[in-house]
Amino acid sequence: MRRLTRYAVVLATVAGLGACTSVKEFFTGPPEKSVEELTASEIYERGQAQLAAGSEVAAARTFNEIERLYPFSQFAKRANIMSAYASYEGGQYTDARSAARRYVELYPSDEDAAYAQYIIALTYYDNISDVGRDQNITRNALQELTEVVRRYPNSDYARDAALKIDLTLDHLAGKEMEIGRYYLKRGHYSSAINRFKVVVDEYQTTSQAPEALHRLTEAYLALGLEREAIASAAVLGHNYPGSDWYVASYELLTGRDIVPDNDEADGFFSRVYRQVIQGKWL
Repeated sequence: MRRLTRYAVVLATVAGLGACTSVKEFFTGPPEKSVEELTASEIYERGQAQLAAGSEVAAARTFNEIERLYPFSQFAKRANIMSAYASYEGGQYTDARSAARRYVELYPSDEDAAYAQYIIALTYYDNISDVGRDQNITRNALQELTEVVRRYPNSDYARDAALKIDLTLDHLAGKEMEIGRYYLKRGHYSSAINRFKVVVDEYQTTSQAPEALHRLTEAYLALGLEREAIASAAVLGHNYPGSDWYVASYELLTGRDIVPDNDEADGFFSRVYRQVIQGKWL
């Protein structure tokens, strides 16, 4: 009975609201206005509220409405970068990239342009796949990260982009190593050498370089190219004297009596490096 009495009170209250208020409005509030009825400021506030509530994709759409309805307002520029951010946070990478590119093109010297370029790079970087797959996305990430550093060298985003560039280069080098090892294992030595040389020539600052030099030593020896094998080992010993890969190359060459197996071996490699690599014969 008590529950029914309370329910009757609610109905009486609703009835007393008059014809202007429906039962649905009483419980849920008035319907949300369409964006066409809102000012630029109100649309922006709605987008921020959606973003705060975790509705990133909806927020991105709302911010885009400002650009559509109020393209010349003071909120349009800010809505552009917020659309890029919301789309990125919502995993809509193509939309994020499109919005960010639009911002960079329209406001290349603006203080948020570096951030927009950084978002473009992240839409690729966050989708880098393992080395067993195609690396086009990785190359795109490298290109866009490099743009952050080149165009906005003094920004905070440039410093982070530089770190990500190193990781991206290492990833690309890893792909070359994977293919090179595949060829080496199957006896396709010339093809393997070509891949390992790419790592040595183009990615020499990555963590893949020491192994690439050792694998070159292996491949050259398999082809009977002892001089080239010694040169690769000499470069490896000069640049990475304490690495396991240098030890492996050293044992490979001394095990075949190609270089002296004694305390003078290090001096031998040093002479080879000076003569063959640096061209210093004295």
